[in-house]
Amino acid sequence: MQGPRPWDGGRLEQVELLRVALGDPEVIPLLVGLRQEYAERYGPGDAADDVPASEFDPPGGAFLVLLDDGVTVAGGGIRRFDDETGEIKRMWTNPDYRRQGHAVSMIAALEDVARKLGYRRVLLETGHAQPEALALYRRLGFREIGNYGHYESATGFERVLIEEVTDGSGSGSGSGSGSGGRRRAPREPAGP
Repeated sequence: MQGPRPWDGGRLEQVELLRVALGDPEVIPLLVGLRQEYAERYGPGDAADDVPASEFDPPGGAFLVLLDDGVTVAGGGIRRFDDETGEIKRMWTNPDYRRQGHAVSMIAALEDVARKLGYRRVLLETGHAQPEALALYRRLGFREIGNYGHYESATGFERVLIEEVTDGSGSGSGSGSGSGGRRRAPREPAGP
């Protein structure tokens, strides 16, 4: 497999988004890179293997990768957290492709899949040793919710994907002559 092409400051033209299984060959570089990065930043551990691969399978999950002419650029998965919530896991961008917008593209694609899977919101968590990820999630408008998982020092984030339209009574039930509980996508945060 050839190495990444030099980036010229524009979008890569050969990047393609694929839905794959966590065990597919396109994911191997992502998992290897993720384990290596976690070990460098946090020390030895099993954070890249904290949930079974099957949790990223349909009907409640999905795994996506971005490929540039066969090179794994970025990837991430969505899994069921509860009936209304998906959790984004395994977000990673190849170091040779960072700061080019691929993580933002991956988050947008994962949020789109989450909506299609019927999730109203997504959660994700990241650690203190990943300041770039913390800054990215904050910049993208994720709301900090504190620790929700089993990593003591992790920071949890959430983003509402589908808001209930209330009937004007404040109940949100959609009863009466209101909207009937229709859902709509929230407004996206303003850019920096």
